[in-house]
Amino acid sequence: MSRRPIMAGVAVCFMGVVLGVAGKGMLYPRESESRNMKNLDGMWNFRADASPSRNQGFDQQWYKSPLSQTGPVIPMPVPSSFNDITQEKALRDYVGWVWYDREFFVSTDWRKHRVVLRFDSAHYYSVVWVNSQEVMQHDGGHLPFEEDINSFLTFGSSNRVTIAVNNTLTPHTLPPGSVTYKTDTTRYPAGYFVQNVQMDFFNYGGIHRHVRLYTTPNTYVDDITITTDIAVSKGVVNFNVDSGGSPGATSVKVEVVDKAGNVVGSADRMSGVITVTNPHLWYPYTMTTDTPAYLYVLKVSLVSSTGTDIYRLPFGIRTVHVTDSQILINNKPFYCQGVAKHEDSDIRGKGLDYALIAKDFNLLKWLGVNCFRTSHYPYAEEIMDQADQQGIMVIDESPGVGIDEDENFSNISLLHHMEVMSELVKRDKNRPSVFMWSVANEPRSDKAISEAYFRSVIGHTRSLDHTRPVTFVSDQTHTSDKALQFVDVICYNRYDGWYSDLGHTELIQLQLGTDLDATRVKYRKPIIITEYGADTIPGLHGDPSVSFTEEYQVEFLEEYHKLFDAKIGKYLVGEMVWNFADFMTVQGLQRVVGNKKGLLTRQRQPKPAAFTLRSRYLAMGNITSPTPSVPVLPVIG
Repeated sequence: MSRRPIMAGVAVCFMGVVLGVAGKGMLYPRESESRNMKNLDGMWNFRADASPSRNQGFDQQWYKSPLSQTGPVIPMPVPSSFNDITQEKALRDYVGWVWYDREFFVSTDWRKHRVVLRFDSAHYYSVVWVNSQEVMQHDGGHLPFEEDINSFLTFGSSNRVTIAVNNTLTPHTLPPGSVTYKTDTTRYPAGYFVQNVQMDFFNYGGIHRHVRLYTTPNTYVDDITITTDIAVSKGVVNFNVDSGGSPGATSVKVEVVDKAGNVVGSADRMSGVITVTNPHLWYPYTMTTDTPAYLYVLKVSLVSSTGTDIYRLPFGIRTVHVTDSQILINNKPFYCQGVAKHEDSDIRGKGLDYALIAKDFNLLKWLGVNCFRTSHYPYAEEIMDQADQQGIMVIDESPGVGIDEDENFSNISLLHHMEVMSELVKRDKNRPSVFMWSVANEPRSDKAISEAYFRSVIGHTRSLDHTRPVTFVSDQTHTSDKALQFVDVICYNRYDGWYSDLGHTELIQLQLGTDLDATRVKYRKPIIITEYGADTIPGLHGDPSVSFTEEYQVEFLEEYHKLFDAKIGKYLVGEMVWNFADFMTVQGLQRVVGNKKGLLTRQRQPKPAAFTLRSRYLAMGNITSPTPSVPVLPVIG
């Protein structure tokens, strides 16, 4: 099985690497007076390359003609994960290259505009052709990629887009993995291989999010960066606009527009500061107010000799600071009443599903949740939009899960990891809901090699955005972890009473309390418990409780909550149960058709533990305390 080489021969130093946000902007496609959009979602032609090498499609150049002319195809919905659509076990577990194509029409009216083809996400490595000509490649899932395609199009006629997508995990992908070839021909057929995963969720593949064509004028708004601050009775909006194309901008007007459509501040330059008097601040959701998350719009009008490009970017005025014991939102203490999630529907895998997004945000508010982590990869921009609009805080996490083996810490992996963080920050930097970046989940940060690696990744992320804290999620001990020294907030995953001392809930408070207190003494940083939970089979009961029963899950959570209550106001700034809902994993003896630690089933039905957490969060409200007198800590270098 082959995979096109990625970053072959590239080597970088661990120390002092700062790439910056390379290349062009990645603004979310929005229609305006100057921009049009065409959705390419729907049923595409699909074929998996079942050849032993998985390379037949490239050898036979399937992109040169419609897929249906080179072999059998089946209809495949886009967006979706191909794994969960058919009844074929081989396709569910398929690893390698899959191919999609479809026809689309482009009006002659579009000839005078810049036309962009955008994939919001495809897993994990993609090669795209338009009318048999290669347009772009992209390495990594979960994040968008796009390219201008005017020179490849036939205007006023039908066109064809083809994409080959490979879900193979290698030591240098995020998440990483490996392939093992089984050479014992008495037990396995020739060429038989197994994909080894290093993460605890299913290796879904395919085109997972929207595919779109959109137009801009030939001189266009390429990128916008907004940071905000708060002065006395004023909101400070720092902005920077980047333009692209030719012949170049002749002037620009930047306006801040409130919800009523009123212009409350403006400027006539590409970068600067706009001051908003008596601003509405963006605050996280609370059950008591239910009216946070005020969004302004930054309207940018870029004028050139060929016309005007208009782009509207929603944003919120808010600040994030970290002290040695608190997270402050708009200078007020914030406590994360959270859940960890997986972007995982019950039939489309990781395919975008608006009904599921709406259901999940209703359930988050029903639970009293004000915060979630995008475990363990960036979520769809439509999900992030809802977090912005509904006031749910987000720890925005990269796909850096399962970084365990020495090769995963290599220079090649490091460069890719930093590129992924550049793409993530570029995509989500203007979102008020995002209050912290997480570069990884449960890496082997006890290894000596991890110290230089995470110094570089965290330092790189901080260089891209100095307005938010940076962290990673550790499951190591305070004595063994080599990378916690670099984070602004310590995020811990802890499973006392489950993966250790199973069944002994009476030990949870002692063990977890000792662990957290010692971590606090060593690092003097705020702590969030980003995972704690127990697998629970819906409808399985036991009295007294035993593992996997609904009673045990409730008892397990309650012991953690008692310990949390003792640490709130001291250094604990958040709790996130694992998990919001059950989700699919690879087959394994520890998992019964997926991970069952959800408060909800995969079909979003509550287990008793959901009512336990709801009662807790509704009673807590959004925990605050008087603004501390301790100074805000400087960013850790």
